[in-house]
Amino acid sequence: MVVFKVLLITFLYLLIGDFISTFFYHVPEHIFGKFHAIVHHSPNRSFIRYAIISRKPLVLIAGFLSAFPYLLLIPIFGLISPTGMITGLILALVHVEWRHLPEEAWKTPAFIQKICQFCYITTPERHWQHHRNSRVAYGDVFTFFDQPAQAWFKWLVQFKKKLKARYS
Repeated sequence: MVVFKVLLITFLYLLIGDFISTFFYHVPEHIFGKFHAIVHHSPNRSFIRYAIISRKPLVLIAGFLSAFPYLLLIPIFGLISPTGMITGLILALVHVEWRHLPEEAWKTPAFIQKICQFCYITTPERHWQHHRNSRVAYGDVFTFFDQPAQAWFKWLVQFKKKLKARYS
């Protein structure tokens, strides 16, 4: 029962963190923000490096906001299963590093690709698609958030146009 609880909390931590991050930060940041697109979709991809070079420390807020949904869940899931929450946090951090491996230096082995595809897990190759075209391949951890995120993207673009028309 304890193992099941740890696995369930780990999964829920990643699932809910990815959902909140995708729909309440990542997609809206592409529409209304500027730092995510400037920094994360550039070759450097380092909010800290960009903040230092550009002398714009507020850029770090965008980097923090991308992690905030996962941090927000720590007290909730930590009460239910500290081990599951810590495992989820570690997996989320490892996954962030893994999916941001340099394109020219990494090729995910075929058997891992198949496992990830079966489990709907974002691979570096899939995440690189998002870096090349910010309108596709959403979902920090899970690929099944992509289609609803693209619909959310389109809706937010229309909403922004209506706001501009109304207040221009």
